[in-house]
Amino acid sequence: MLEYLEIDPDVESLCGRFAATHPYQAGASAKNRHHLHSSFAVNARPIAFTLMPTTNGPSPCPIRAVVFDWRGTLVSELTPDGWAREALRRADREHDDHAVAALLQDIRKAAGQPNRLQSPRGNISADRHRETYYTVFADAGLDDELADALFAVDSDPTYNVFAVDAAATLTSVIEKGCKIGVISNIHFDIRPVFARAQLLDSIDTFVLSNEHGIQKPDPAIFRLALDLLGTRAEETLMVGDRPSRDGVAIDVGMPTLLVPALTDPQQRRLHIVTNAIGAPNRMSDSMGA
Repeated sequence: MLEYLEIDPDVESLCGRFAATHPYQAGASAKNRHHLHSSFAVNARPIAFTLMPTTNGPSPCPIRAVVFDWRGTLVSELTPDGWAREALRRADREHDDHAVAALLQDIRKAAGQPNRLQSPRGNISADRHRETYYTVFADAGLDDELADALFAVDSDPTYNVFAVDAAATLTSVIEKGCKIGVISNIHFDIRPVFARAQLLDSIDTFVLSNEHGIQKPDPAIFRLALDLLGTRAEETLMVGDRPSRDGVAIDVGMPTLLVPALTDPQQRRLHIVTNAIGAPNRMSDSMGA
């Protein structure tokens, strides 16, 4: 059963402001209106939000499966500054703060609003992803060498390091008797990344946007994950870092845990998942040993 901790009034106030502006809370119908909880707080700042469908029936079902986002949740993700800096370094260009800021300004101006690099169809295939990025790079006036470096960094999973608590968390979820799925808006196969980390056998199903022609925030990708896992929405926990993408799981009835994007693999926050489903916290046990 999902459990929630008490939090201080300042955090509760912040949660209220989040709820008031969240696209899945504001203007929701009576049928689809959601509860919003802050699950944990550190130094008066929430580090996780849990969205639960509103129900008038019996208590929520026990969780039988957990679906994780990949980048920013299970593995670290470069910040925009980090992406630009590494690309400039690869292209043997100046990569100080001024150079990074200038490059990002050019890219953001070319990407426009809404940002074409975050297109809801930009990861439905490897070809679409490449076309989207290189079109923006061309519009930004970038030369081929720098464009290639930017795309190479974006496509290189060595920049995505598993969180220090990822392996222990997956083990705990399995020991709890839950299946595990991974959903990712990605233009390449991430299974080899899990294999190299000896985590491939921990995952029951991968739902990758480039393989199925759908991506978050399309609710269809969450329904596909449920079909492949063989579990119902109300008994499947979604864990991700982006409300505008991962948060859409709530629209198909999945309880959803949102955490800040992981930019440092040494950050520990996946214990929130094990606490939520009542699984043992193996990372805590190993640290205390």
